[in-house]
Amino acid sequence: MTSLAYSSPVFAPPLRPAVPRNLCTDCGLSRSATPKLCGQACQFIQPDYPALEARVHGRVREPARGDERFFGPYRQMFRASLKSPRPGAQWSGITTRLAERLLETGAVDAVLTMAPDPDDKWRPVPVLVTKPEGMAQARGMRMGYAPLLALLEPARDAGYKKLAIIGIPCQVYALRAIETELGLERLYVIGTPCSDNTTTENFHHFLSLLSDTPERINYLEFLPDYHVELRFTDGSRQRIPFLKLPISQLAPDFFPLTCRTCVDYTNALSDITVGYMAGQGAQWLLVRNERGEELLGLLGDEITLAAPASAGKRAGAVRGFMANTRLAAGGLPLRRMPGFMRGIVGWLMPRIGPRGLEFARARVEMKAVETILHLRRMARPRMKTMVPDHVWQLVAPYGLVSEDGERKTH
Repeated sequence: MTSLAYSSPVFAPPLRPAVPRNLCTDCGLSRSATPKLCGQACQFIQPDYPALEARVHGRVREPARGDERFFGPYRQMFRASLKSPRPGAQWSGITTRLAERLLETGAVDAVLTMAPDPDDKWRPVPVLVTKPEGMAQARGMRMGYAPLLALLEPARDAGYKKLAIIGIPCQVYALRAIETELGLERLYVIGTPCSDNTTTENFHHFLSLLSDTPERINYLEFLPDYHVELRFTDGSRQRIPFLKLPISQLAPDFFPLTCRTCVDYTNALSDITVGYMAGQGAQWLLVRNERGEELLGLLGDEITLAAPASAGKRAGAVRGFMANTRLAAGGLPLRRMPGFMRGIVGWLMPRIGPRGLEFARARVEMKAVETILHLRRMARPRMKTMVPDHVWQLVAPYGLVSEDGERKTH
């Protein structure tokens, strides 16, 4: 195992080529010595969330319990931030700090995560980190396909039996599906909610539409106040309302069908989920099981915790999203909002639109709507096996119901 342009203790082992597959996000399993594992482990083939939730959390999601019908099983939920934010972190650095603490305490031998490509700061490269100081090289956001699970074999070959993995939902689902076959003594899963993925090349094009000097952008984040924040190498910042983003100038396949049909936006099979959607300026934590509680406990008094808030109503926003998605799924051009209206609506949304938990619920319902409409048009035969019951329950209030052949019969 050798480092590829990273300073020790961060290692980027060479990877096998991916096996081409339909509806694939290149989680890394197809690059293993046993690529047939994809058939039993892929979220986009025949997922079984109830079985995995029961094994990982000791129970399935309970729709009447808190917000579990939206977010999956959890024990505790917080708005959170580190008292001393980490330089270069996407938010305050909770995810990075959790991994550092696992390495500091010897709870794990290595952390599987992403670092920026030495030649392209936005391109993710799967890496093994074996010392706490190495996590600093993994801070921040990247965009592109990242075969994280391809590192399971190099980790095994190095003799690592206690691992932590920082992953997005499609990676975590596949990991959980094969977890019992890995022979690990300990596994911690720190999950981040998905925020839709694209190729690194597509992302560079998106940045070029946002700024005349995209090469100077070193930070981008979608904020829960309906703005995107850009930061530049000279220290300046720019905030762009969602409604003024150049979405209509992007190719129809800018986001792949996999991301448009993801049924696990909140990473329900992680031990702890660290995201932004209900954070309202802080981070949003969902502690899902005993191991998640252990992870949070590692931070001690380094972290500030508060109950998440909620405001506004989501129904109108979700219905509007559904109408636009029907047009997009049908291949029809979306009409642009007049410029003067964009400013007005952009001012109103952070004030009267869904905020906090209601914003998170809205995003989860929007993803459920998007899944149904795009699969119905582009891969209808797969709906019966790809769409779990909880997704149908989320879209039912909006009049979106299954048609013949789209749902399993029990």
